[in-house]
Amino acid sequence: MYTIEEIDNFLDFFVSKSEKHIIWFLLRPLLKDVNDNLIAELAFASNSEYIITFNKKDFLGVENYGIQVIAPQEFLKILGE
Repeated sequence: MYTIEEIDNFLDFFVSKSEKHIIWFLLRPLLKDVNDNLIAELAFASNSEYIITFNKKDFLGVENYGIQVIAPQEFLKILGE
């Protein structure tokens, strides 16, 4: 388990690497949930490698756009490599 300080440090690092992107296109309808479509479009527009979520099943089809859908614990393992 991670301490509050470790989580806070990770979030600070994560935010420091974040960039604002404007979306000029839509991939819709791609997913069932409108809000999930927005996340998929943001990931595609920003050339993200991953969508990190506890609900991987909600993002079926996103991998066709070169984006891996992974659980938070999988992402933490990748960070540790």
